[in-house]
Amino acid sequence: MAQSVFIDGAAGTTGLEIVERLATRPEFELLVLDGERRKDPSARGQALNEADFAILCLPDDAAREAVALIDPTSATRVIDASTAFRVADGWAYGFPELIGRDAVAAARRVSNPGCYPTGFLALVAPLVRGGLLPADWPYTVNAVSGYSGGGKALIERFEYDRDIAWRGYGLALGHKHLAEMRAHAGLVHDPVFAPAVIAAHRGMAVEVPLPLAAMPGSGHPDALREALMRFYEGSRIVSVADTQPDELLLRAGAAGNDRLELHVLGADDGRQARLIALLDNLGKGASGAAIQSLNLMAGLDEATGLRL
Repeated sequence: MAQSVFIDGAAGTTGLEIVERLATRPEFELLVLDGERRKDPSARGQALNEADFAILCLPDDAAREAVALIDPTSATRVIDASTAFRVADGWAYGFPELIGRDAVAAARRVSNPGCYPTGFLALVAPLVRGGLLPADWPYTVNAVSGYSGGGKALIERFEYDRDIAWRGYGLALGHKHLAEMRAHAGLVHDPVFAPAVIAAHRGMAVEVPLPLAAMPGSGHPDALREALMRFYEGSRIVSVADTQPDELLLRAGAAGNDRLELHVLGADDGRQARLIALLDNLGKGASGAAIQSLNLMAGLDEATGLRL
């Protein structure tokens, strides 16, 4: 019997992609509200409480309102794609590779990771846990994303003004992704985060530069790479490159995927390294991550329906 899924915010970028992916999945039945009923709190509340699973693709405040519409006695299980619950008590962080697949599978409330934090945490969290990087280092994160991550307004802006090549933002610091980066990597300090959007529809590169010679107790680049390879051994979604390429590319017209590709690039003398994650901001960075969590919560293989 198919399990029912209600996507609240199905008209947004993330919601549209999840709808498209689930529409052909016989394991799930989509509950759809047409027209004005999508904005009717009563209709939304009914759908949220009747669904086996609710996936929230909403701004933070609207996500909190949607959760408040769910009766505490309801059997509905929730996946939220906003920032609202990523460090909240009672919510599992939807990164199965980091928190454990069983933890996601058993959760009633799952918060989807942010796209940039997905790359950062995949690189840094295992190494901090393993004692190869210090928890009290002031890390920096340099990252670029395809413009689809900014929603409809930014998509329209980039596609209308073809002269935009790079858009730096978060210039006042204090970005909303910092809390989950710090909490789920077990860090003492917020990283210095420098995000930007580039003239590509989708795709993302997240880089963490490491001055290893100045970092107390840090490991050699080869040890960092080997530790990440052990941590993600057997994963069909996360891979760790075992070679050091001359260049890494993001292509403007790349097709979507749900992979997460990690690189450890080290200087010959081992004194410096660059950790780089490549992913699709709408794949493992958003919709793909939600579907991976949904699969686990529904008792399915985590990779079912993913683009690998």
